[in-house]
Amino acid sequence: MCLGIPGEVVETVPEQPDLARVKVSGVRRAINVGLLEEPPSPGDWVLIHVGFALSKIDEEEARATLEFLEGMGQNYTDEVDALKQSMLDS
Repeated sequence: MCLGIPGEVVETVPEQPDLARVKVSGVRRAINVGLLEEPPSPGDWVLIHVGFALSKIDEEEARATLEFLEGMGQNYTDEVDALKQSMLDS
């Protein structure tokens, strides 16, 4: 199962404008933000699916979504584990 997971943008990558570094459930990784109408800024929240930011969301929506996903148990744990294994950011 693939889930859309909220992540907080921690920094942009000036030399690669389609990339941003985000924190997703404690995991830092680079994601593609090229699908967004406007590039995100540090502190923005985005909904991420398979390495792409699909939309910006507000912090309240991000927190509610994370709470819901954590309630899914093993499916959510599996997604976070997959993120950790596919980290693009060192």
